[in-house]
Amino acid sequence: MPIVGGYLGSVEQAAVSDVATTLASFAMFSGTYHLDGPVHVRWGITTCREALQVACHAALAIDRNTDFMIANQYYPIAGPCTEMCLLETAAQAVADTCSGRELLSGSAAAKGVVLDMTTGMEARVMGESAIGATKLSPKKANEVLANILALYEKNYKEYAIMGGKGKKFQDCYNPVTIRPNPEYLTIYEKAMNTLERSGLPLQGIW
Repeated sequence: MPIVGGYLGSVEQAAVSDVATTLASFAMFSGTYHLDGPVHVRWGITTCREALQVACHAALAIDRNTDFMIANQYYPIAGPCTEMCLLETAAQAVADTCSGRELLSGSAAAKGVVLDMTTGMEARVMGESAIGATKLSPKKANEVLANILALYEKNYKEYAIMGGKGKKFQDCYNPVTIRPNPEYLTIYEKAMNTLERSGLPLQGIW
């Protein structure tokens, strides 16, 4: 997990390091796949513009020049039961899918640091967004990503609190049936409609 803005500095430096560590995971440690996750030094997330740029450049370099399986981890800043969390997750799913990653690992909402702050809804949106992204060209994917990022990247400070303004699993899911409550279903529907308006082709998927 290269840290963008840390010792690696720029997006370009982090991307070079990301490619190097990916190659090392196979050459030195005989990995079967590499689980990546470029993370921002300030926000501690994988869904910001800079982290997505690093992830995409590194994945494209590996995908075009090797037959290695590569994956990525998901750490949105917002917590479950927020539209922002679902938008962040969808943006990364588009980026990962269109840059050649075979596996998506997530999503650990609220930066993955708060107990009970992850639900199946985030993973559902990740999967559905990835399916929709398979219909996009790289150029169109960039346009869609720009639209989605514009909806949430201005809100990092507001959501940079413990739990990312979200709700715990037991507060947005029925812990017996393991189904999302009506509030979260409404937020999910709103997020999916927002993603469709942003250009992500989701008709017939959700």
